[in-house]
Amino acid sequence: MAYDFEGQTVETTASGYLTDQTAWSPALAEHIAGVEGIALTPRHWDVMTYLREEFFDNGEHQPNTRAIMKAMSEKWGEKVDQRELYELFPMDPSKQAGRIAGLPESRRKGGY
Repeated sequence: MAYDFEGQTVETTASGYLTDQTAWSPALAEHIAGVEGIALTPRHWDVMTYLREEFFDNGEHQPNTRAIMKAMSEKWGEKVDQRELYELFPMDPSKQAGRIAGLPESRRKGGY
């Protein structure tokens, strides 16, 4: 699988994750989200920024949905539940947000 983006082919795994994380850009994230039927809002970007910071600044840590709920509750100043995250990223917040954010596929099991 690959994305045709700005005249170039961006290679991905069979699951749609970038094979080269340095190929990621905010514009590419918008493109991937569009392919997945998502119009990115500031809340989408908050989740993706959190995931990228955890991955690149914290030893390639990839938070699960529960950790994302806690972090976004703190950031947004309100209790965030799973339902709200699944409204943002219906195919699984930790996985779909990570894919759009240009991160590699998580190998951990479970999601909550």
